[in-house]
Amino acid sequence: MTDLKKPVLVTGASGNLGRMLAAALSARGYRLRLTDIKAFPDDLPPGAEFVTSDLGDEAAMLRIADDCQAILHFGGVSVDRPFEEVMDPNIRGLYHIYEAARRASARVLFASSNHSIGFHSRPGPGEPKLEAPGSFRPDSFYGLSKAYGELMGRLYWDKHGVENLNVRIGSCFPEPVDARMLATWLSFDDLARLCIAFLEAPKVGHAVVWGASANPASYWGADHRARIGWEPADTAEAFRHKVEHLLSGNPVTERYQGGAYCANDYSRAKPSPRDAFSLD
Repeated sequence: MTDLKKPVLVTGASGNLGRMLAAALSARGYRLRLTDIKAFPDDLPPGAEFVTSDLGDEAAMLRIADDCQAILHFGGVSVDRPFEEVMDPNIRGLYHIYEAARRASARVLFASSNHSIGFHSRPGPGEPKLEAPGSFRPDSFYGLSKAYGELMGRLYWDKHGVENLNVRIGSCFPEPVDARMLATWLSFDDLARLCIAFLEAPKVGHAVVWGASANPASYWGADHRARIGWEPADTAEAFRHKVEHLLSGNPVTERYQGGAYCANDYSRAKPSPRDAFSLD
């Protein structure tokens, strides 16, 4: 797939993950077109240009994506926020990304999230891990927007042949900061390698990959990573002694895969059931 003469568009480029990816992809020899609503805070890496833009501006997104071979979409609201704050960048803006990809014949890597399935209970010892794609059980308006984004990819693959990879990112930080991240942590290097594998894969179709490093405590099982030939190289176990005692103390947070996002504004008298369609 890779054509080093054609640029790769990275949205959300001024965020922590976008900045890391800009450096990693530049070092790989990619031409980059970076965009964000905020100015890029670092010196631009070799082979990169930066354009300030808003995901809500359809004309701007069509123009910026023109002639790109791929879009790595890390833009939009990236944390649990009220619906009105999520709607424009994560719903309308995502539509603009896919329209831009369709017109440019570009493939899309969508930075989805574990919060699209956050109300699945954490598996106990011996219980099966959640496989992808699995059923959506969003834990927040943010998670709901990520489920929408994955379904947008499904639509654009079926209707227009736009290839897309939906990466359900767990917790992408320099290192785990609490016990939950022993299951959900994704190292920066593993994410960079995943993005490179996506760009260089001969064929992607519509696929879902768990965005987590090789963590034995992971909640997640099989996915479509073989499509791109990616396997994580890092593991959260290297940090177990530092974080395994760092629990939230909140039973809702500790019950569900989405953690604290499940507990935010939670008003049920009893926990929501393991079976999403149960009456209990």
